[in-house]
Parts: sequence; C-alpha cells; structure tokens
Amino acid sequence: MSYAGTNVESSMQPNWEHFPHEADMGVRGIGSTKEAAFEGAALALTAVITDPAEVMPTQPVTVACEAPDDELLLVDWLNALVYEMATRKMLFSRFAVRLNDHGLQGTAWGEPVDVARHQPAVEVKGATYTELSVKQDEQGRWIAQCVVDV
Repeated sequence: MSYAGTNVESSMQPNWEHFPHEADMGVRGIGSTKEAAFEGAALALTAVITDPAEVMPTQPVTVACEAPDDELLLVDWLNALVYEMATRKMLFSRFAVRLNDHGLQGTAWGEPVDVARHQPAVEVKGATYTELSVKQDEQGRWIAQCVVDV
C-alpha cells in the first residue's frame, strides 16, 4: 500500500510519499531543493505514525546533526526526530531544514501526542540504511529516502 502527500503547485511545501518494503516502511521526501526533500522525508516519517494534518504545529523543537555525506545526514536527521518524538512524547507536522557542508540545522513543530485524536498506528524505531538515497532526478527534483524500522 502506498500513501502520498502533496501540496498543489507550491515549491515552498515539501512533497512526500511512502513506498513498501517488506515489514517496514519506506519514506521519501521530494522537493525542489535538498532541504525541501529532507523536510518531506520528515513529514513522511510522521505520516507512518499518524495523519500529519491532525498534528498542530504549536511547539518548536530544534535539531542539529552532522554527518560526512547527505545520505548519512538524512538518517541522522530522521533518527533525531524519532528520538525527539519518543523522549518528548510529541508528534511533528511542520519542518524547516538548513543544510551547510556536512551539517543540518532543523526545526520541527508539533504537539504532545493525543492518543484519542492522533490514533498512532505504529511506533517508528528508527531510520535505516536500507534503500538510502539523496539525489536529484531527471527533472531536477531532489529525492531523499530510506526505510524506517516499525
């Protein structure tokens, strides 16, 4: 089963989708910039758990990561978000990413989990190196993807 979220004609909002992978779930961010693709992958991560439209982006949480390449940086970014969700008992629905050299400065906005309203489907344990890729496609769009362990 594949799910996707898109925003009509807006290069400012990231696009995302899920792709099937055995017992786990693939998350993919698609954007006109690498940053937008990372933001979209983060939104796809939330969408594994719940409908992002149900999560109010009221509380900001900052995240900083460093890694030697874009692929490892994507895994670190998603795993930092998994950590923040678990320790703060929050879900996130809006993201802003700034990339520089081998670093990422990000902000995730969300709210505490409300089980009745959010109805979390699964718990994401972490991002993996499976099907890990950060690259531009033939149309010049950035695609950032990996499989997450659920």
